[in-house]
Amino acid sequence: MKTIISLVVLVSSISLAQALQSKSLIELKQLSAVSNQQSESGIQYHSSLINQLSTINHKPSYNIQYQAAENQKKNPALAILYSMLLPGMGELYAGDYSSGKYFTIADGALWGAFAGFEIYGKWKENDYKSFAESKAGVNLNGKEAEYFANIGIYQSIDDYNAAMELNRDFDKTYNKVSYYWKWNDNDQRKQYRDLWSSSESAYTNVRFVVGALILNRLISAVNAVRLVSSYNKNLPQEISWNVSVGLINHPTLPASITFNFVKSL
Repeated sequence: MKTIISLVVLVSSISLAQALQSKSLIELKQLSAVSNQQSESGIQYHSSLINQLSTINHKPSYNIQYQAAENQKKNPALAILYSMLLPGMGELYAGDYSSGKYFTIADGALWGAFAGFEIYGKWKENDYKSFAESKAGVNLNGKEAEYFANIGIYQSIDDYNAAMELNRDFDKTYNKVSYYWKWNDNDQRKQYRDLWSSSESAYTNVRFVVGALILNRLISAVNAVRLVSSYNKNLPQEISWNVSVGLINHPTLPASITFNFVKSL
C-alpha cells in the first residue's frame, strides 16, 4: 500500500514539474513576442521618422533675387524743375539746402518787391489819371498809354498837334474833341508829370523784378544740377539682397516658412 502511494506522489510531482515547465515556456514566448512587437514598432517609428526627415529635407525652397539700391541716384532734370518752380528746392532735392536757402529767401524778397512796385505803380496811375481828368479836362475813355505820356509834355492838344504838323507827322495828330486837354498853367502840367513818372518808374521796376526772378531760377537750377552731380558721384556701390524662402511641412505642426537674407555688393 505504501508503495502505491509513493508511486502516485512521484507521478504527481513529475506532472506538476512538467506543467510548471510548460507554463514557463509559454510565458517566455509571450514575453519574446511582446519584445519583438516593441522592437518592430521601434523600427517602424524610426523608419517613419527617417522618412519624415527625408521629406522635410527634400521640400522645395524658393529663391528670390531682389536688387535694391540703398541710395538711389538723383535726377538732374527733377532738380531743374524744382528750382524753376521755387528756387532752392532743387538744392533741397540734391540733399544740400545750405546754399539753396539763399535762393529761396531771394525769391521771397523779389516777390515782395514785385507786389510792392505793382501796387505803388497802380496807385500812382490812378492818381495821375484823376488829376488829368479834373485839372486838364481829359476824357479817360479809350486812351492809350502814349496819350498820357504826351499830355505831360505839351501844355494843350493845340500845342501837341502843332508840333506834330511841324514835323510832318500828320498821322500822329489827335482829334481835338475826343482827345482834348489843356493845363491851366505849367505847374499843373509838371505836377501831373511827376505823378506819371512815379507810376512809370514803379512799372519799370516791376519789369526788373521779373527779370531778377527768372535769373534767380536759372542760377538755382545750375547750382542744383551741380549738387546732384556731386551727390551721384559720391554714392557708394550699389548693394543687393539675395532672399531665400524655404517652405517646411511638419507632420504634427503647422507648415512654416523660413527666410534667409544675404547681403552682397
